[in-house]
Amino acid sequence: MKILNFFKLRKFLLFNIVLSLYIATNLIGGERGILSYFEKLNYLEKIKKEEKMLNSQLNKIETKNKLLSDDLDVDFVDTLYREKLKFGKPGEIIIKLDNEK
Repeated sequence: MKILNFFKLRKFLLFNIVLSLYIATNLIGGERGILSYFEKLNYLEKIKKEEKMLNSQLNKIETKNKLLSDDLDVDFVDTLYREKLKFGKPGEIIIKLDNEK
């Protein structure tokens, strides 16, 4: 009986406690909580790094494409020809310097 009277008298207090616990658990966890926020920040950093890498690869490919377009760069074509087909003139010594990392 005492417990029932206690709940009747303290409805507002109990409601505030339950509501505060609900809000606190959603702030820490949940879909929009602090932990989710930091996970999304890490994911954003990862995506930005991947975007930079892809942009640099795209720039390299665009440069090579420009060299092979209407204004043909003969030196670049010769470099590709020798590199891909392992071709050299008779008596020629080929020294390959690998500077790409």
